[in-house]
Amino acid sequence: MYPLKFTPILKEKVWGGTKLARFFNKDESDNNQHIGESWEISGLEDAVSTVSNGALKKQGLSKLIARYKAELVGEKVYTRFGDTFPLLFKFIDAHQDLSVQVHPGDELAKKRHDSFGKTEVWYIVNAEKDARLILGFNTPMTETRYLKFLSEGKISDILHEEPVTAGNAFFIAPGTVHAIGKGILLAEIQQTSDITYRIYDWDRPDINGNMRTLHTDLAKDAISYNNIEAKIAYTDTEDKIIPLKSLPYFETNKLNLTKRFKRDLKKIDSFVVYMCTDGEAVLQTETGSETIKKGETVLIPACFASIIIDSTSATLLEVYIP
Repeated sequence: MYPLKFTPILKEKVWGGTKLARFFNKDESDNNQHIGESWEISGLEDAVSTVSNGALKKQGLSKLIARYKAELVGEKVYTRFGDTFPLLFKFIDAHQDLSVQVHPGDELAKKRHDSFGKTEVWYIVNAEKDARLILGFNTPMTETRYLKFLSEGKISDILHEEPVTAGNAFFIAPGTVHAIGKGILLAEIQQTSDITYRIYDWDRPDINGNMRTLHTDLAKDAISYNNIEAKIAYTDTEDKIIPLKSLPYFETNKLNLTKRFKRDLKKIDSFVVYMCTDGEAVLQTETGSETIKKGETVLIPACFASIIIDSTSATLLEVYIP
């Protein structure tokens, strides 16, 4: 075991742009102008990440978990999830507004799709002037009122718009009506799920010229009509662990590093993932080291009791299973 990097899985989207290439040097060899998502680490059945570094290069994540079990993911994580990797890590470039959508929670997702629900945390890496997110409603809401506005084509009249700047963080609970607005580049941490109920798509066609399917009936039972606080309040400090969000599904911290930093992992008993949103650092373990640069993601296997993070200037998101 050693710090693992994975080959990004790039997703073309009608709303995607070029920032993943320009900001993060993601490969766009076919000169595609609409790459919306870079799946950094995924265990989804049809999009399993493969290792890009070291002796395990080209090995798939699912096979690695089956082979290494708790050594890779941690005893409690393996007991809880088995060979399933429980989280999905992405960078998202919204050149245009994403669709207005909602995700189901665990209970509804299990009943309808035999899947995990979709709880998310977003960290804003870059935001253009006047960039905003759509988060919940701007007025008291009921299912009846919501369906009335939707049927009349006035759904945008009742959506809350939240201005954003780089460094903002948000918790997107299942049931929250939401959309990423144009001009935003963000990191997303979520449960392993690709279930999205699309509510409204700005009356635009997809990349093939077809209108995308809306999921009105599925969405109405998944929506939380009472707004859930989404913006995460935190205070930036240097060379300390900054808690962002603690959830049953994952813990998310932020690190602003200006010097050598030792991270004790003995009590975590979980793999730890670092997403670099600025600068670069060297992650050192007793078996070797790996450089992480802006736009890169590294998984530290659970078998390591500590790591040294060596950097003069890096911003990292740290994620693990509690």
